[in-house]
Amino acid sequence: MSVLSDRDIRTELEAGRVKVDPYHPADLQPSSIDLHLDRSFRVFRNNRYAFIDPRQPQPDLTELLSVNDEEPFILHPGEFVLGRTLEWVELPDDIVARLEGRSSLGRLGLLIHSTAGYVDPGWKGTLTLELSNVANLPIALYAGMRIGQISFFRMSSPVERPYGSEALGSKYQGQLEPTASAIHVDRDRDRRAREEA
Repeated sequence: MSVLSDRDIRTELEAGRVKVDPYHPADLQPSSIDLHLDRSFRVFRNNRYAFIDPRQPQPDLTELLSVNDEEPFILHPGEFVLGRTLEWVELPDDIVARLEGRSSLGRLGLLIHSTAGYVDPGWKGTLTLELSNVANLPIALYAGMRIGQISFFRMSSPVERPYGSEALGSKYQGQLEPTASAIHVDRDRDRRAREEA
């Protein structure tokens, strides 16, 4: 795998193989594209469940909130919320991507993903951000601010089953908002796989 340079990213965008919408040429960096924060956040409601159970659907575990244009969303120390990128991203079957935070925000204690930094070939949708404040002071987040960057890697060959393929049971394809975990559906899928084996 090789990392795409700015000129290769531009070529893939112009050919329509990689899509980032909205896209502004000023967001193109030497080996990535800057991404921006949307106004939607999914916050956890600790008073609705005694604990998080990955085997059970817990539809009221989170609540969707939105901020106005200049209104800050305050992320408190130790707090974890879901956000999303303003940009819709689409990848072909031979390119994979990585989502990373900005160094300037990391130096303030803001993390934009805990484990979900990998974007599969075939992905279509906005990217859910796992926002954490590891600083000692609250951090103000604003809709439209540059929140992270996405870099692209060319694979050795196209994948046989891109993300979104029916056989994969991809849970988040086409997401438009910060999407809560759907891990509870894995149990059924794993059970069916064992029964078919």
